[in-house]
Amino acid sequence: MRDNVADFQIIYKQHCTLVYNVALHYLQNIEDAEEITQDVFVQIHNSLYQFDQKSSLKTWIYRITINKCLDYIKYKKSNKRRFVFGIKSQNEKEHLTISNFEHPGILLENKEQSIILFGIINELNENQKTAFILSKIDDLSNPEIAAIMRISISAVESLIFRAKGNLKEKLSIRYEAYRKKK
Repeated sequence: MRDNVADFQIIYKQHCTLVYNVALHYLQNIEDAEEITQDVFVQIHNSLYQFDQKSSLKTWIYRITINKCLDYIKYKKSNKRRFVFGIKSQNEKEHLTISNFEHPGILLENKEQSIILFGIINELNENQKTAFILSKIDDLSNPEIAAIMRISISAVESLIFRAKGNLKEKLSIRYEAYRKKK
C-alpha cells in the first residue's frame, strides 16, 4: 500500500469506530479508548508502507489495536504497583483490575452489573479475554478471530470455551458473595 494522505484518510474513516470500540471494550474508559485510538492510527500512519497484505487490512488493524490495549493495561498495572509501593495485600489483584468504568453503551441501571462483568472479564488471561471480546462483544467469527490472534480455529474455540467456563465460575462466586451481603 502506498503511504499517502488519501489512503490514510480512507483507512481512518473506515476503521475509526472499530478501533475505538475495541479499545473501549478492553479498557472500559472513554479517555483511555480515545488515547489508544489515537496511538493506533499514529502507528498505522507510520507503518502503512510496511503492511504486507498477508492478512486483511481489518485483521492488521485489529492486531495493532489489541496489542496497544494490552500494552496499555500492562503499563497501567505497573504504575499502580509502583503507587502501592510494593505492598502486597489480598485486595491488590482487585485494585489492579478495577478500571474507571465509563462505557457509553451501558445504561445507568445496568452499570453495577456491567462493572462486575467487565471486572471479571479483565481477570481472564490475555488470550481468553481477547478471544471472548472478539467473539461475544465484537461478534467476529472464529476464523476471523483465528486470523487476528494468529492461532488455529480450534484454539479459538478452546479459548472461548475456557473463558466462558471461567466467567461462569467467577460470576457465580461473585454473585453468591453479593447475595450474602444483602
